[in-house]
Amino acid sequence: MPETGTPLVRGMLRGPEPVREQHRVAVIGDALIDEIRDNGASQDFVGGAGLNVAVGLSRLGVDTALLAMVGDDADGENIRATLARYRVRLLASPSRFGTSRAVSSRVAGEPVYQFNEAARRRKLSFTDRERAAIAQAAFVVVSCFPFDDQAQVDDLADTVSASGTRLIIDSNPRRGTLTDRAVFARNLERLGAISLLVKISDDDARLLYDEPIESSSSRMLATGAAIVLATSGPRGASVTTRDGLTVHAPIVRLPGAIVDTMGAGDATLASVVNSLGAAGVPDDDAGWRAILTEAMEVAAATCRSQGGLLQLHGDEKRDRLRG
Repeated sequence: MPETGTPLVRGMLRGPEPVREQHRVAVIGDALIDEIRDNGASQDFVGGAGLNVAVGLSRLGVDTALLAMVGDDADGENIRATLARYRVRLLASPSRFGTSRAVSSRVAGEPVYQFNEAARRRKLSFTDRERAAIAQAAFVVVSCFPFDDQAQVDDLADTVSASGTRLIIDSNPRRGTLTDRAVFARNLERLGAISLLVKISDDDARLLYDEPIESSSSRMLATGAAIVLATSGPRGASVTTRDGLTVHAPIVRLPGAIVDTMGAGDATLASVVNSLGAAGVPDDDAGWRAILTEAMEVAAATCRSQGGLLQLHGDEKRDRLRG
């Protein structure tokens, strides 16, 4: 396979020394145990979209904090140990129901989830501690947030608006946790209107709007988002900007079989956020194409490893990963 992009793009993976203070990221989202059931066997992995993005960013050299609900139980200790290993600072909201858990089985190679009570009733706290972490961040990334819980959305909106930081949202609705599709969509659009970037996938577009992803991308731009990152599984990913740029990158084919697609979207988002922090927001096709191609390679490598944590292709790149 040919090398990916320019020396600038390849250099984004190095991570300068020391870690970039200007590139600090706060991720707001879920942390859970993924219980994967396949061929009669069961295996646990630390995961959750928010955690996957936070670990991915840290592995790429970004100073990262994760704001998530974690219980005081064995699953919670497993999550805390994993985050410590990858040098992600955890700001844990307490949980009355223990740690979230998602049981996934495979249907045509794609994960289908069932969630426990903790995941269905997740609550995030925005105390002075969380507000300080958000205010210090260059980017705030929100992934798998309960946008159908109005009180939590109001807290998030107030916190982010007061901080003045750049907001990036991955809509990430889940059938097993979604309680009100209309409220979720309305609040996603409300927060998307003050965001630098909104990510949406084919599945998100179908679940929230019953429409193709191209229509949902246009919808997000019309409601105020500056950039929409659209991920379409085997069709690759696209970026559309409010200024009229549209750039597409196909998937990257790597050696080895695809193990599963868990975490591919999270790895894509982590790679894009890392690129934006390292080199800024591109203003031309070539800049965005380089960012998307890099993200597609990261997603492809992640699909060739079990679990949802970000992976890179090639020993020389993996050696640069922290943790």
